[in-house]
Amino acid sequence: MSTTLMPNYARLPITFVKGDGAWLWDTQGTRYLDALSGIAVCGLGHAHPAITAAICEQAHQLLHTSNIYGIAHQQALADVLVRITGMESSFFCNSGAEANEAALKIARLYGHNSLNVKQPTVIVTDGSFHGRTLATLTATGNPKIQAGFEPLVEGFIRVPYNDVDAMADVVKQHPEVVAVLVEPVTGEGGIVIPDADYLSRLRALCDRHNLLFMLDEIQTGMGRTGEWFAYQHAGILPDVLTLAKSLGNGVPIGACLARGKVADIFQPGTHGSTFGGNPLVCRVALAVIESIEENNLVQRAQALGERFYQGLTSALNGVSGVRDIRVKGLMIGIELDKPCRHLVSKALDKQLLINVTAERVVRLLPPLILSDAQANDIITTLSHLIRENFPA
Repeated sequence: MSTTLMPNYARLPITFVKGDGAWLWDTQGTRYLDALSGIAVCGLGHAHPAITAAICEQAHQLLHTSNIYGIAHQQALADVLVRITGMESSFFCNSGAEANEAALKIARLYGHNSLNVKQPTVIVTDGSFHGRTLATLTATGNPKIQAGFEPLVEGFIRVPYNDVDAMADVVKQHPEVVAVLVEPVTGEGGIVIPDADYLSRLRALCDRHNLLFMLDEIQTGMGRTGEWFAYQHAGILPDVLTLAKSLGNGVPIGACLARGKVADIFQPGTHGSTFGGNPLVCRVALAVIESIEENNLVQRAQALGERFYQGLTSALNGVSGVRDIRVKGLMIGIELDKPCRHLVSKALDKQLLINVTAERVVRLLPPLILSDAQANDIITTLSHLIRENFPA
């Protein structure tokens, strides 16, 4: 690997040069089945014709003007996002971390302006991942990635994930709390799916205490869980919603949406972005949403998730090293009884791209355009690898 790159990634010894749907080809011409989608980014797969066309058409017209001026595609995208989310207003940025930064700034403004709190505090959870800026790193519930970056940012209290009672206790004890920030399903934390009433109980808790209920749907959003957004399974609405990743299918874009008492809390000069929401990325995001709707891919994600759950449960039956199989649409986690990072390279040898998170969880985030045959291939290949390495 080149010494001109900072060594902050433990890269696998492979470079991809071409993609088509759920397939990727390396520099040697070997084809791989992608069950990771660039970590939940390429929900429409690689080289999707509608996305390619949108990029080419917009590149011939206009890439950037800045937010000093109106941007037609940005307004159109905001309108569409409001329609599919039930939110009221949108701020566009370049990444999930920036979207979460915007959410945290909204929480602080709300605390100062509406609650008259001098030190606004946000409750976050263990096992979460919200980004790598200093504020989102602090919000993240993983001490390993925080190590060496102290002092961290003040204004956060952490509680166990999927524990509403613990969160309620913190709210009672800390009047400076102004908001709650959680993932509907943890991604980096190991595809942990909370109790079915978790989000609705958090919504009720925030309503009782006049707190903002903020959801990080950067990994769960855009149809991945079998609804446009995971909170829609619970029939509730957040006050603030963040998304990124598959919104642009590989083109960097993030968004922070708000409604109600904080829909217009950002006023001129309070927040901004040079590149956020430029004509190119918004045109692509519109094409992503249009393609998902035209091809019923939200429903497809739900059906594929059921296929994966049934197939993996059957194929791994009796394997004592398998602790749990967790599936929410196309968020799939197979928890094993010991660290299993070696399975990533072993899968690579079988031309399959997977990921391991939380040390013991095989994470699959395949594209929404996956075929039944490709899903079956993933199930078969991965099940054989797990049985070989975690025998009954």
